[in-house]
Amino acid sequence: MDGPSDPAAWTRAAYNDTSLVTQLGTLHADRAKPDDRPEGTPSSSATLPSLVVQMFRHVRPDQGMDVLDVGTGSGYSSALLCHRFGDRHVTSMDVDPYLTEAARERLADVGHRPEVVTLDATGKLPATYDRIVAMVSVPRIPASWLTALRPGGRLVCTISGTGMVIGADKTADGGAAGRVEPHQAGFMGIRHGADYPPRLMAQFPHTRSQDGEEVTVGRYPVLNVDSAWEVKTQLFLAVPGVETHYEEEEQGEQHTAWLLHADGSWARAEGHRDNPPTVHQGGPRRLWTTLERIRHLFNTQGSLGVYGFPVRIEPDGVCRITWGDWVVTIE
Repeated sequence: MDGPSDPAAWTRAAYNDTSLVTQLGTLHADRAKPDDRPEGTPSSSATLPSLVVQMFRHVRPDQGMDVLDVGTGSGYSSALLCHRFGDRHVTSMDVDPYLTEAARERLADVGHRPEVVTLDATGKLPATYDRIVAMVSVPRIPASWLTALRPGGRLVCTISGTGMVIGADKTADGGAAGRVEPHQAGFMGIRHGADYPPRLMAQFPHTRSQDGEEVTVGRYPVLNVDSAWEVKTQLFLAVPGVETHYEEEEQGEQHTAWLLHADGSWARAEGHRDNPPTVHQGGPRRLWTTLERIRHLFNTQGSLGVYGFPVRIEPDGVCRITWGDWVVTIE
């Protein structure tokens, strides 16, 4: 959308409770021309306001606390924190220098001047904080966050590839303890440079056409895993680092889904409407077989939720989610 040409549409978009993608790859909307049609992975956004507020409710900030907002994005979340708790208590951090520069200017335009830092937040942090809240997802909780969290401090973040929100309070040994919050959320993954590395679909083009080492008929129709929060979460916990891809053809009649892993495992399921799909699998693991086992549990149990389960985070960032004898480790 172009604000000057249609201010009313711009205002409706800005105040709508939805996420607005502001950057694809390395091209930000500020620097895009109207006829640009960029391709790439979304790399920044203005997160839907209700989710931002929900993340703040989980992290429980209060007057006088210093808060680190990881993932500057548009600067919206930092603006809310400044408005509520005062500029001097807010630090915003992003790896992308354009995002931090633009956010710093926009925040100043509305009278706020928090500390805005250009830095990879998974490394050493420049100060200590009472609260750390991430508007990006992380594959594991950085040890530097625990080091920078003051005694009695609290952190909240989402785990990449899942819908899990982890909320934990610092413990005396330098780790943290908490739970998987009873709320689903998904954020863009944290970046370490100007853009994300190429996705596995681009690196494994053979998965589009090869039969693989095993060809079977699936038990359940093709699923867009990204739209099934609980299934996706359990799949990631079973196979950390798994990537998903989904396409539709013939006006939505033909569905194809891929599961891919850096160890060379891959699966492609092709199905028409709700019919059982043809499943091709290769590599050391049978990813679609794992997915179907998870889907069967979901269909027979009615839920796969880990919400409310206890979480223990070691000082080195290793995270364990437990429930009775069931334990999953994110490291």
